[in-house]
Amino acid sequence: MGCRRRAPAGELLRIIAVGDGVGHNLRPDPARRLPGRGAHLHPDPACLALAQRRRAFGRALRVSGVPDTGAVAEHINASTSTSGNPAGRGSQAR
Repeated sequence: MGCRRRAPAGELLRIIAVGDGVGHNLRPDPARRLPGRGAHLHPDPACLALAQRRRAFGRALRVSGVPDTGAVAEHINASTSTSGNPAGRGSQAR
């Protein structure tokens, strides 16, 4: 979504939107089991930043307004800090 590069589904993080009455919160779904429309994103802070700047979440998840990406950012930061590399991504530049 952010960088628009293709990758196998196992390398991408599924994200869903959850409405809370006021707006929408994005929730990471690494197990790919939560109900609802999902969008896929590389588990990389740079890809998340591009998706936020392009406002791609609203279009991909079909929600109005700007959804809160706090939980997704925390999940991505936690996964990159524990492994040193985002899951499934090597050091190869494309």
